[in-house]
Amino acid sequence: MKPDILFRVEGPVYADHLAHHFTIHDAWDGLRDLPADTRSRIRVVVTNGLVGLTAAEMDALPSLGLICTVGTGYEAVDVAAARARGISVTHAAGVNAVAVAEYGMGMILALVRKICAFNASVRDGMWRGDVGVTPLLSGRRMGIFGMGGIGLRIAKLAEAFGMQIAYCNRSAKDVPWVRHDDLQSLAAAVDVLVIAAPGGPSTQHIVSAQVLDALGPQGYLVNLGRGSILHTPTLTAALRDGRIAGAALDVFEEEPDVPADLRALPNVVLSPHIAGLALDVQQLSAALMQRNIDAHLAGTALISPVPELA
Repeated sequence: MKPDILFRVEGPVYADHLAHHFTIHDAWDGLRDLPADTRSRIRVVVTNGLVGLTAAEMDALPSLGLICTVGTGYEAVDVAAARARGISVTHAAGVNAVAVAEYGMGMILALVRKICAFNASVRDGMWRGDVGVTPLLSGRRMGIFGMGGIGLRIAKLAEAFGMQIAYCNRSAKDVPWVRHDDLQSLAAAVDVLVIAAPGGPSTQHIVSAQVLDALGPQGYLVNLGRGSILHTPTLTAALRDGRIAGAALDVFEEEPDVPADLRALPNVVLSPHIAGLALDVQQLSAALMQRNIDAHLAGTALISPVPELA
């Protein structure tokens, strides 16, 4: 009999990959509709950093031994509760770094060079309309908050565009770029501020009004990390009032809900948390997940446990 796995993620790639080896149960809408006998057989939960798994949900799955998140983030997984119950947690750290960095660079180009606005102008039957002119990226300064795999990749891409790089990170990295001790200092020193940090209590609303004011009316903000890092009304006010030039957002505080006043602004590029969902990345993540599940069921060392449980 195939081991039972509970799925709390969208996208068929993961299920298609694992269905050959495991019995898959969908729980995108929660555990409440699962029969008790099904819950009792679940040995692995596949989820993501935003959906996660709570302590109460773990208690409803008495045979659970492993929680796998499909991406790097796992902030909505109660890791402390998992540890207390002897449940392992893995993630796919670094697997999506190339995809997010590529997409993020595309968002920066679309934002600064106003590609979306020019596209809309042509579709509306106007040649250039009143979109105006745009600045070059070459020679501009990029600041990156979070110099992990994504931050490192996007820094290298930006350098290829002739941009100068600086960063802010909890610890210094072995990179040739200037490190700032705090986010406000970094924002004041750059033209494009890229957020590539994880979510969680330590970064909750860390992009404050003071950080946005330090970035200034010629500055651009790009969020590839987590929506919780920004306070949406504060960002919306800064965009509306011209205190920053624009923003590109792939993540939001209350996904999939994006406030109407933010959607109505002309100086934003909006994307539905899709930067890391390249097909190649999903296939790599699914393969890594299977290796973790196989290791767990065999009682051998996990391939990519979260740092707290490594």
